[in-house]
Amino acid sequence: MEILVIATHPNIKESRVNKVWLESLKKENNITVRFLDEIYKEDKKINLDEEKKFLEKAERVVFQFPFYWYSMPALMREYFDEVLQFGWAYGPSGDALKGKEFLVALSVGAPEYSYMGGSYNNFTITELLRPLEATANAIQMTYLPYYALFDIPRLSDEEIEESAKKYIKHINNEDINHRKFLERLKKENKESSFIDL
Repeated sequence: MEILVIATHPNIKESRVNKVWLESLKKENNITVRFLDEIYKEDKKINLDEEKKFLEKAERVVFQFPFYWYSMPALMREYFDEVLQFGWAYGPSGDALKGKEFLVALSVGAPEYSYMGGSYNNFTITELLRPLEATANAIQMTYLPYYALFDIPRLSDEEIEESAKKYIKHINNEDINHRKFLERLKKENKESSFIDL
């Protein structure tokens, strides 16, 4: 599977998690990494044609970023605003990304229990990511279960290294696409019923 990771982090030098994740992702043969802050550090204007080519080639697109004020950093927001254009990504003739997979990968400073009703962030990550799920739906992509690492200031270096392995395993897992998983189960059931005969 061809996986494209679009990543951003406003202060990657100080990052404990995203820096490790990016280094690990770059070692994978089937994963292309587009670290926006590095690509556009001189010229902040996003190259639409180039970004579209990468998106069109990918089967699964991962958007990786630190969770900022229940949302994404400004450069990722700009990427969505600029690249996902009417007539290309959505609208009557906008189906360039139709059927591709959409996945979010987050680094989160607060502990996981804080993202639930009654705790201090009050909402789950799933609820807070609804705008991205709606975006995936609007551009006819299949929204997949997110990957998140919580409580980052209190994690050891070993735990962060382990999280990179889990992250790569998660984004390579074809079964997280429930449609493909059900199709595979149906196929296996048909094949086994022929054997039973």
